[in-house]
This record gives sequence, structure tokens and C-alpha cells, in this order.
Amino acid sequence: MSNDEVALITTENLRKDYRDESVVVPAVRGVDLTISAGEFTAIVGPSGSGKTTFLNLISGLDYPTEGKVWLKDRLLSEMSGNALSDFRRDHIGFIFQAYNLIPVLTVKENIEYIMLLQGVPDEEREARVGDILKEIGMEGFERRLPPRISGGQQQRVAIARAMVSRPEMILADEPTANLDSETGAELLDMMRVLNRKTGMTFLFSTHDRMVMEQADRVITLHDGRVLKDERRAAA
Repeated sequence: MSNDEVALITTENLRKDYRDESVVVPAVRGVDLTISAGEFTAIVGPSGSGKTTFLNLISGLDYPTEGKVWLKDRLLSEMSGNALSDFRRDHIGFIFQAYNLIPVLTVKENIEYIMLLQGVPDEEREARVGDILKEIGMEGFERRLPPRISGGQQQRVAIARAMVSRPEMILADEPTANLDSETGAELLDMMRVLNRKTGMTFLFSTHDRMVMEQADRVITLHDGRVLKDERRAAA
């Protein structure tokens, strides 16, 4: 890591074991990693390699069996309850394979939902929603309900919802898996542009070759360990 890079996520001897009756099943085995601010990074590996578990651990959705997770200078792995919930809400955005939009809320209401929880004033929410709708090419869709738009459009809304609250990091778990290749490529290009424009960190868990080709860094997990950590030279 160069001197001008800022460590956003740091893990130290990160481990997660699950129990199946009396059998201990290790999912993540002693991972030491640093993710810098502004990275566009893919975590890859076969099913069962620990990708999703690793994302859950660094976002505070799950607790490690051993080891530590820092987001900047905050020790995430020792936070709990409302403090952890509020910290995650304010600092981490999520994009899921299944979109996870609220079907009874409009596009606008879905996008502004996290800002409502944060107490962002009405006028600022309106401005931010308007700006992000332009960025994702969905002006005019404000009053549509998720079931009335395509899968690709739903994922655009999910990306907007994740970014509009201005978190420091976006975690995307297989975000292109339910999309056709053309739509997936369009959304990936859009996220890459937004990453470069905003400096927001994107971390993907993926099997998608397109994501790997776009990523600045590809971290390969195998049996819960880092097998390879490859960085692409800056263009």
C-alpha cells in the first residue's frame, strides 16, 4: 500500500467457524487483508470458499470466531447491538443478488429509505434522489413500484439506494448473477464510473468474469484462505 492510500478495512487473523452438531466447520481461516479507500475489488473463489462469510464479517452482519475487523479506526468486530446497526447504516452500503427492494415502496421511497433512517432533511433527500436518478438513467421512474420495472432497473435502484446515503464502502454480493450478460455489463460499467467519480470503495463477492476483468484487484479465496491477491496496474 502506497503512502497516499488510506486503509478502509483491515482484518487481522480473521476466522469464522460454524458448528454442525459436534463438528466444527471452518468457513474463514485466519485472513489478514487491507482494503484501501477507493478500491474496486473482487473477492472470488468457488462455492464454499468463504466469500460471502468474509463479506458478512467485514460488514458486521456476522461475528468472527477469532480475529479483528477495523473500518478505518473503529473496531467493528467488538461493536454490537444498536451501535453496530447505526454504524453499518451510516458507513456501509449493500447491493444484493436478489435486489432486496421493498415491493410496496416506490422507486423514490426505496432510494431514500436509508436517508430517512439517518434523519437527512427533506430538501436534501429530494436533491440527492434527483441526482442519483440522473446518474443511473432512471429519471421519470420515481413513482414506479419494483414489480413494475425490469430486473436490471431494480438493480439500478438497489445501487442508487446503496450509494445515495454516501457510505464509505459498497459491498456487492453477486450483484450481476440474476441479470443477462448485456444488462450486467451495463450496470458494472455504471458502478465503475460511479467509483471513479465519487471515490467510493466497491467490494464484490462474485463468480462473474466481467466483474473480475473490471476490478483493480482480485482476491481469490479457497477453503477460507487467501490463495491469490492480484492487483492490476493503473491505466
